[in-house]
Amino acid sequence: MGLLIADDARVRTLTLDRPDALNAFNEALYDATTEALLDAAADPTVAVVVLTGNGRAFSAGTDLLEMHRMATDPAFQRGKHGFLGLVDALAAFPKPLVCAVNGVGLGIGATVLGFADLAFMSTTARLKCPFTSLGVAPEAASSYLLPRLMGRQNAAWMLLSAEWIGAQEALESGLVWKVCEPDDLLPTARRYAETLASRPISSLVAVKETMTAPLRAEIAAARERENACFAELMGGPANLEALSAFAEGREPDFTGLPAGW
Repeated sequence: MGLLIADDARVRTLTLDRPDALNAFNEALYDATTEALLDAAADPTVAVVVLTGNGRAFSAGTDLLEMHRMATDPAFQRGKHGFLGLVDALAAFPKPLVCAVNGVGLGIGATVLGFADLAFMSTTARLKCPFTSLGVAPEAASSYLLPRLMGRQNAAWMLLSAEWIGAQEALESGLVWKVCEPDDLLPTARRYAETLASRPISSLVAVKETMTAPLRAEIAAARERENACFAELMGGPANLEALSAFAEGREPDFTGLPAGW
């Protein structure tokens, strides 16, 4: 399933473990991570969840080869939860969520930080929201959450440009809380997670509830807008050109698309 789960000191660490695919989310990994979050939410022995990646990537986002099959094969079998189920679980997760960005984060590997209560990032990691380079729309309420975290112009650049954001830029913009040397990343994230986990779970849940409750309606509305745009654009000329270019190992060329694309 590509997910490692470990418990220690009331902290559950979820490690994305598809290193050969840069921890990209296929349907199986979306389902496994969603189930792990639902289980952690319900488990009275878990106070905090840490999410990180194995290898040189945090997550390369949605598996584009599988996404290409999804867009072109009517018989493609989707998972139980999929991308939307994972975002549902993130939005509803009642306990502190700590992200430790160990390497490259693209797509959901970047937008997940909108749901993190604390985010740590390796000095060698980079983040990218590749939506315009894929001919699609934002996802995971990032059009609402990233401007809140980073400010409008920093978020606009990240969402519009599909360019890489380095660790220092992520720190200065407020997208992450602390930047660590690679070997210090997970120990540092765990140290802070264990501090939180030493507090009463009931209090942790109450604090998070009072912080996130005012945001839920806006998150839901942003997701509806994004999903409508995504549904319109996925499978369109720009998206098919981007996915075909990825499958063929070339750069996409959007200059020859019909007007308006």
